[in-house]
Amino acid sequence: DVQLVESGGGSVQTGGSLTLSCAASYYTVSAYCMAWFRQAPGKEREGVAAVDRDVGVTYYADSVKGRFTISRDNAKNTIFLQMNSLKPEDTAMYYCAARGGYWCRTLLKRADFGYWGQGTQVTVS
Repeated sequence: DVQLVESGGGSVQTGGSLTLSCAASYYTVSAYCMAWFRQAPGKEREGVAAVDRDVGVTYYADSVKGRFTISRDNAKNTIFLQMNSLKPEDTAMYYCAARGGYWCRTLLKRADFGYWGQGTQVTVS
């Protein structure tokens, strides 16, 4: 079965940077739409960035455009989220998600993804 494991979260000051990783097992990430979501306490989970299957077109939420970059390393079967110029409002649990059998085509919703990691906490203060 598909397994996703996030890592790289932590606490940083405003303006700092972090890189999150999502390692996948038992499938090839290039064959899936892959995405990063985040969820703050009391709020709904929201899509942050996505990288499409095969050709790897990327999509971003307006709130992170120009600051976050999603990428895919096919050799390592891992996706990354490089986060720069972090703001307090970026504080959340960040989740990796996979969508099998479909292209992303856009930044999708939580219900569009069938596989999820356990999450990694990012705190900006």
